[in-house]
Amino acid sequence: MLPLVGVPPTIAAGMKKYREVFCRDEGFDHVSRYVSGLVLCEKKTLQGIYAQQVWPEGEEVSRRAMHAGVFEAGWSSAELMRTHRAVVAADHRGRGREVISLDWTQAHHERGPQIYGVKEAFDYVNRCQSLFQTVVTAVVSNRELVDGLAVEVQQPDYAEAEMEYLVMTGQESYTQMEEVLKRIVELLAYQRNRQAYRKRTEMGVEIVRQIEDEGHFPEANYAFDNGVLTLELTRMIEERGKHWVSEIECSRHINWMGQWRRVDEVGAELRANHPESFRHLKVKGRNGQEREYRAFTKVVRLKRYGRKRLVIVHEQADLSDAPRFLLSDVLHWESGRVIETWNYRWPAEIFHEFSKQVTGFESAQVRKEEAVKRHFRLSCVAQSLVQRAACSGGKSERFEFADEKATVGQKAYTIAREALAGVLQFAQGLFSQGRTCDQVLQVLMPA
Repeated sequence: MLPLVGVPPTIAAGMKKYREVFCRDEGFDHVSRYVSGLVLCEKKTLQGIYAQQVWPEGEEVSRRAMHAGVFEAGWSSAELMRTHRAVVAADHRGRGREVISLDWTQAHHERGPQIYGVKEAFDYVNRCQSLFQTVVTAVVSNRELVDGLAVEVQQPDYAEAEMEYLVMTGQESYTQMEEVLKRIVELLAYQRNRQAYRKRTEMGVEIVRQIEDEGHFPEANYAFDNGVLTLELTRMIEERGKHWVSEIECSRHINWMGQWRRVDEVGAELRANHPESFRHLKVKGRNGQEREYRAFTKVVRLKRYGRKRLVIVHEQADLSDAPRFLLSDVLHWESGRVIETWNYRWPAEIFHEFSKQVTGFESAQVRKEEAVKRHFRLSCVAQSLVQRAACSGGKSERFEFADEKATVGQKAYTIAREALAGVLQFAQGLFSQGRTCDQVLQVLMPA
């Protein structure tokens, strides 16, 4: 466990861009230390981060004060994300193709049923019942960077259980005014919860509206899968002069030769009777590597969506693999460009994995709604700061595999070296005052 003396220079320099979001210098220092802990601490909860903090003598801060500065002070996490989008936008301009991907993930909290947004439901990843939050995200990426733009927690839907309760407790008549008032309160609570609940697709539309209203990413198109695809979302993107690429489910109906047919049936028929219609393509991925595809493309009509470009994609030369069905609003795009844009949907998964493994996305132990949102959004900021760290460790045997490519491990290693340098400088100052080793150890790691 590495003691943390202050904030590493890389984190401190990155956090200066967010200073105007926070009210007081003390609160800003607490948040900066918390972000440092999300990167460096093994236990990425406030308790774990605070336990590794070392304060100058006479300036000690209680854990309660740090908790208040991070989770209860008057700063706005929504304003933090607006500032974050403006900050990262500068690093994306002039760096080639950039695409915004919309997605959602599950933040697991097996021991936290009281945490805001946590609900027991079927986990489609682990294929079992578990406790998790549903988090909708927007991620912008180019060939070099992957940055989170929005992180929103979905409020669980308890409509079925609430309605069951209302049905079971309902009475034909009420004789006491107190019972009537109680029933009215229950009905109003049910109605309030229904109005407050938002589907993932509705949250995605609101995220896109915020991003486009701010206008920081004028050249970025959108990529998402069928779990986010809605008519309202596509219309909003098109009205803003942007384009989109989405995967569609195999059961989607298209107008084929004057008949409405399932798209997977059309794909199977083409594969069986006209395999030559699948052109051989080489498409560059986000990392610059080429991959080979076999693709069929045609402008088709869909119910409600109108005329769109359909691309049926196979990765095997013999067309033996399950096809992927892609849809785009751009009728003149070739299949290669549609596939290339779709490949930028996957950085959302990189962002989820990065945030969960490196910056403590799933580690929050706070319960209230605003505190949960602050943790997620600070984790998002920490992820961007790590990406922009300089690389060291090139001479270390542990990074020989990197082959001169900057890795996340090397960047985190750089920040850890900065933190260790701070500890050594702090200890050097204590030794210069005539302190013994035991006394210095007591300051750094109290018994």
